[in-house]
Amino acid sequence: MTLDRLYTPWRLAYVTGAAKAADCVFCAALSSQDADPLIVFRGSTCFIILNLFPYNNGHVMVVPNRHLASLVEATPDELSEMMELTRRTEIALQEAFSPHGMNMGLNLGKAAGAGVLDHLHLHIVPRWNGDTNFMTVVGQTRVLPQELPVTADKLRPIFQRLDRGSY
Repeated sequence: MTLDRLYTPWRLAYVTGAAKAADCVFCAALSSQDADPLIVFRGSTCFIILNLFPYNNGHVMVVPNRHLASLVEATPDELSEMMELTRRTEIALQEAFSPHGMNMGLNLGKAAGAGVLDHLHLHIVPRWNGDTNFMTVVGQTRVLPQELPVTADKLRPIFQRLDRGSY
């Protein structure tokens, strides 16, 4: 019997801790000279970005443009747009991937499981019946059926259409 191997080189930086840059990953993505390939939509006060280490295919985050650590620091406009973009994300993910459900949530602070401690972000994770399998439970590895650039290319036109008011 031979052992099959599943290689996931994109996770190496995350597993080894190298992904923990001194600078904020969200601020770096937003201020990049080149368009960050993970950003799928830019609003007035917030943007939507694919999670570099997703739990499932289509895992995105809605992030305020300003570097702020909690909802308390957000302006009414930022809070309003954050929720509107979350709503649009639900529509876009449903159209693009037809998930059976979605998890949406904020992790504020290290004790709550926040990976990026000081920049508020709301996770939206598409879910399918039975999407947790032995690889996740035993191998601590997620198997994703689509590469991130392909997911981004699939979502961008949907967000552009939604931005024009075509629901």
